[in-house]
Amino acid sequence: MPNGQAPISSTDKPIKPATRADGIGLAKVSTPRRLETDEIPLVIDDFRVAARNAIEAGFDGVEIHGAHGYLIDQFLKDQVNDRTDKYGGSLENRCRFALEVVQAVADEIGADKVGIRLSPFASYSEASDSNPEALGLYMAQALNKLGILYCHMVEPRMVNIGEKLETPHSLRPMRDAFKGTFIVAGGYGRDDGDKAIADGYADLVAYGRLFLSNPDLPRRFEMDGPLNKYNRDTFYLSDPVIGYTDYPFLPS
Repeated sequence: MPNGQAPISSTDKPIKPATRADGIGLAKVSTPRRLETDEIPLVIDDFRVAARNAIEAGFDGVEIHGAHGYLIDQFLKDQVNDRTDKYGGSLENRCRFALEVVQAVADEIGADKVGIRLSPFASYSEASDSNPEALGLYMAQALNKLGILYCHMVEPRMVNIGEKLETPHSLRPMRDAFKGTFIVAGGYGRDDGDKAIADGYADLVAYGRLFLSNPDLPRRFEMDGPLNKYNRDTFYLSDPVIGYTDYPFLPS
């Protein structure tokens, strides 16, 4: 952080040291600084300005990152958010920050250019919730009122990084509640992705790791071709080529 500042959060509770992205040792984890209530509108404005900058730079729209332990997720989850002001406590209060960010961004660039990604079931960076079903459903219903283009949710089976777990939980209630385009993500392959669409479980399926390692993934899916295996050891490296642009295409 600039000048050694503490990262901002909904809380000032520290988390345990975590394995570094490069897999070597433990990352040093800074103790966060709890945002004061009167600072929150300034942070919301940062999201608004970032969205405007994206459109001016030529992007078609923005996806607000409300998942995986980042700032918005830290407000949403009751195992992190221990605030006593209007942004903490009840489910409605914990969701207030996320919805105010979405509203500000939608007002700035148009709701038809805005999506949000959420992971109510995940516990990345110790950001978990005691009732993820209620959290996901509340957000889906509240987002309807803002009229944004899409809601992108991470499957309940993706609780931890890189693990695909069996679970009885489902995104179906959130999918049924949300009136816009509903996108799912979380360890999908070709066949279960097709099934999710065919069953009406989602409108779109997002692919991350498979697309990283297969730059021609749509063609491979179309012809049921072989897939390159991704190498997790190269994820998040600063090298702009290794692990990002060096996976082969299928021969013509």
